[in-house]
Amino acid sequence: MDPHKERIKTGCHKILDGINSMSLVNLDDQQVHSLVMMREIARGVVDDQNRKVTRNDVIRALRRSILKMVCASRDIIRLLSRMSYEGLDDQQMNLVLRMKEIAHRIIDKQPRVAITRPNLLVEQVALLDEGMRDSPVVESSKIGDALIDGDQSMSNDDDMLDVEHVLRFENGMNVAQESLSPSCFQQFLLWPPDDCITLEWVQDMMSTFEHVSQKVLPSAFCNIVPTILVDKLTDAASSILCEEPNCVEVDCEGEDSRVIVVGDIHGQFHDLLSLFKHAGVPSESQFYVFNGNYVGKGAWGIEVLLVLLAWKVLMPHRIYLLCGNHESRYYTGRYGFENEVWTKYGKQGEYVYNKFLECFKVLPLASVIANCVYTTHGGFFRSKHSAPSRKPKHRKTQRVDLGSLAELSEVKRARIGSPYEGPNILLTDILWSKPSKRNGLRENAGRKYGLWWGPDCTEAFLKRHNLKLIIRSHEGPDARAGQDDFGNMMIGYSLDHDVESGKLYTLFSAPDYPQFGQKRYNNEGAYAILQSPDFASPSFFSFKAAERPTVDPYVDSDADEMDLRAPSSSQIASTSAFCASQRPYPGGSRPIFDFSLLGIHNGPSWSVELGDGLGGTQVMQVPRAPVVEGLPLPPNIQEPHRSAYKYLFELVGALKHVVVTRETENRARVSALRSRAKKRKGRKSNS
Repeated sequence: MDPHKERIKTGCHKILDGINSMSLVNLDDQQVHSLVMMREIARGVVDDQNRKVTRNDVIRALRRSILKMVCASRDIIRLLSRMSYEGLDDQQMNLVLRMKEIAHRIIDKQPRVAITRPNLLVEQVALLDEGMRDSPVVESSKIGDALIDGDQSMSNDDDMLDVEHVLRFENGMNVAQESLSPSCFQQFLLWPPDDCITLEWVQDMMSTFEHVSQKVLPSAFCNIVPTILVDKLTDAASSILCEEPNCVEVDCEGEDSRVIVVGDIHGQFHDLLSLFKHAGVPSESQFYVFNGNYVGKGAWGIEVLLVLLAWKVLMPHRIYLLCGNHESRYYTGRYGFENEVWTKYGKQGEYVYNKFLECFKVLPLASVIANCVYTTHGGFFRSKHSAPSRKPKHRKTQRVDLGSLAELSEVKRARIGSPYEGPNILLTDILWSKPSKRNGLRENAGRKYGLWWGPDCTEAFLKRHNLKLIIRSHEGPDARAGQDDFGNMMIGYSLDHDVESGKLYTLFSAPDYPQFGQKRYNNEGAYAILQSPDFASPSFFSFKAAERPTVDPYVDSDADEMDLRAPSSSQIASTSAFCASQRPYPGGSRPIFDFSLLGIHNGPSWSVELGDGLGGTQVMQVPRAPVVEGLPLPPNIQEPHRSAYKYLFELVGALKHVVVTRETENRARVSALRSRAKKRKGRKSNS
């Protein structure tokens, strides 16, 4: 061989080895493209191939590497599934689970996954194909189609390879000892690969949520609980809930059986954990019935909902989840749950929010426990024969007939909202109705929804269905404030009706309610225990609020319902990572992005003061603009600056859209006035 060519070939071998050993973590798109192009040129020289290397060759190389990576990932999953985890400590266990999660994501073609130096795992796991060492691998949400379609996606050899980001793959056990030290260790949740939830998995979820609520920004929640986990958990739970009737039968006739009935929770996750600590978690002999209102007015509605759904999937015949009036599209939007989802899941928020709404549709409406106790969220409902055929123009107080459980079983509950007419108006009644001291069943003239019912209706319902006890929820200390007829709910429960056939109680389980509000009631929450053999004789247990982190009211409730009180010193110590200044904002709404990460404590909010046209100002919530200039951002901007720029661009774009819209409307208004003035002037001149 020509010595000159041999030296060139030797140099190309060194280039190949050098590039194959490089990490692509901190490289931008152009640098990745250039390196892979250089490697393919060197490979062509080594293999004695005399041809031009194009962009298509780069794509083919990446595609080959990803195909090898997918095959190796399947091997990883199979091997790890057969492994014995005995003797592994928590950090090693989490590393193994992390490897399995990344392997699943690679197979499913999830974005934000890449392997830059897979040979680091070979010595530790001994399962990667030797051919996989030949090339670095990049996967990007933007080039996913190109990697699959190959040549068909290429139109110009000079076009730049659009790689959005390259992430480091977790290293092997030895390398991970340093990277997973306690100071930098972060918990995360993985969906079980066999789709089987265990008790340990649910308990790990609860402890992870508790840790995350104290240490992690809400905007980073999606990194701990990925969308795929929400998707699989809600689907698994919905498949169980949709098979349950409108009124579920709780069969708990065992000698040592007992049932815990829980009222409204309203996103107060730490109080749910406290309740479990007081009463115990679900078990073979301990049943749970939740009366609804899991979300809204609290910061951790997602955590509450996911934990309860996990318990439902784990023990479908030991935990029963009923629907509340807050499990609807309108009230999740009004009282903050929708904004909570958007804050925690960002651009995936709409998808996650709709998954939760679909789950709400299949929640049952009531339960009958041990054939003698009736529970529901709101209360009684009218007979379908009393249902109006169309929405009334004016809400009138009128007498209606009491409905039966047989009629309730015919309600189509798979809808989000509160019907005004037709047989499904029973769905509205059961979620919104309230007891009264006045006999009779009548429309609630003071509100759009629900009925009032008196002690005579309670007696009639108990007697008709051979029941002895009713436990409903729906009303807390705010609803009972100023009402002398009933208990004020400050201890979490109230005896409302005591009739010949039994009793009616109201139960509320959210202490120190509401979390986001101008006034907190410093109330206690409560739960009821029904125990064999006499399930109709309840025992009520009150509990105080658990210590919980103070968070900025990113849920976008009304201004008069925001809690802007300064946190206690103990809370500041535990939540300093994300507690911003308590400076008041227009309308009480703080910015979604945490500007304190950049040392800024007065970041702009979406609630702004604008001129009202009369010399004064008004606070308004800025609507989002259909198009935002300056987005998408360049890929080399790092967090938290990337999120800050995006937030500011969106806000400025929205403000510009508002101003332009106002100016256009003003011009149209002025033009219309001038036109009318000209017409009047013309009529006068003609006369």
